Amino acid sequence: MSTSSISLSSMNAARTSLGAAAHDIAILNTPGSRRQKAQQAPQPGAAGVTTTASRAAESGDATETDLAGELQAKSSFLANLMLLRKQDKMMGALLNISG
Repeated sequence: MSTSSISLSSMNAARTSLGAAAHDIAILNTPGSRRQKAQQAPQPGAAGVTTTASRAAESGDATETDLAGELQAKSSFLANLMLLRKQDKMMGALLNISG
């Protein structure tokens, strides 16, 4: 599997995690609301991850966890975006050298 496919799957995972954290913050003061949890698993037979969001069995809030989750997801997304850009730049340089 290519580096770009791994980065894209990681960016999708970060997006799902960010969505779950944002959901949890949005329902913070809603009585009886249930949090979401993003779970990652290796892609079968390939590099990269799959991510799913599911609802917690019990209601409750964890503001600090939600805010930390948003920051972590943002950082992961940006790091993988930077990797994609660097790979694209290197591929362009290789094509310029060989062409």
